[in-house]
Amino acid sequence: MSRRETTTLEDVARLAGVSPATVSRCMNQPQSVRAEKRVRIQGAIDQLGYVPNGSARALASRRSRMIGAILPSLDNMLFGGPLEAFQKEVGSAGYTVAVACSEYDQQHERVHIRNFLESPVDALLLVGGHRDPNIYRQIERQGIPYVLTWVSSGDREEHCVGFDNAAASADLVDYLVSLGHRRFGMISGFTEHNDRAGARLAGVRKALARHDLSLDDDQLLHRPFEPEAGRDAFHILMSGSKPPTVVICGAEPHAYGALFEARDMGIDVPGQVSVTGFDDMWLASQTMPTLTTIRTPREEMGRQAAHHLLAQLRGERVAAPRPLETTLVVRKSTAAPPEPFPGPTKGLKRGQG
Repeated sequence: MSRRETTTLEDVARLAGVSPATVSRCMNQPQSVRAEKRVRIQGAIDQLGYVPNGSARALASRRSRMIGAILPSLDNMLFGGPLEAFQKEVGSAGYTVAVACSEYDQQHERVHIRNFLESPVDALLLVGGHRDPNIYRQIERQGIPYVLTWVSSGDREEHCVGFDNAAASADLVDYLVSLGHRRFGMISGFTEHNDRAGARLAGVRKALARHDLSLDDDQLLHRPFEPEAGRDAFHILMSGSKPPTVVICGAEPHAYGALFEARDMGIDVPGQVSVTGFDDMWLASQTMPTLTTIRTPREEMGRQAAHHLLAQLRGERVAAPRPLETTLVVRKSTAAPPEPFPGPTKGLKRGQG
């Protein structure tokens, strides 16, 4: 029989010179134990190779100390920062995060949710709010706390920790119109079952309408969130008889692809066409030209999502979180259009940043 199987919590307590209850509290709620004792307990755990019996702990406490997080993609740097911030916060409270990927597929997400509920997990982190209401009923029937990230409103607003995607896109449009742009193109993510992409598109349309402008159907292309897809869409938009003077990208991978394709097509950005992104990932400040974009508070969102879930797990009543602020970051990929197009300028306002 191995040391891992024979070492007990009492052995750890004896070596660390504390009570078994203190060892248990250190593992479940480390912040409640003094730092000096935590160091001794962790040293004893390391020396003895102790691994607690997770099943027994879960049975005794009726908690697994596990939080399930379902992300649309693990191939996109966009989700790594918020997840790391979230994991750090819940980890300090003694929870571990199990991650699954839905691949932007609602059926895949449904399977992951069911598996997590059967595991069971103590709480769930989900991205977006648009899904079958029966899924929410199932989660709520089991009494599982949950948080919806990347959105700030919806039918379950009290669970939303995120930002206003539509308002952020509208700020961007207001800025572009103030530069003189009247002919807009957009590369959007698929909006079916994706309320973030849908809200960004809606924000663009609403802001354009406020300026008596519109986004023509042939100037809107839906593509997967990949640079190669952005390349393809940009090529189509710029090959038409009346190409746009600005291409709004609903996600930053689209914008990177657009910039790459502009270079290959010999199109000057921003001299002939402006390009914008959304999210302000680290690459946005390194592209040539650097990318005008919307900065989203991703790490802060991860931290607040953790705080929101931990409060629910403590049995506290939680109010609907306030939407987080986004910022318009103006860089070198935007400028006035190559030719001024006369048009309305009513109601202009400068975005943040």
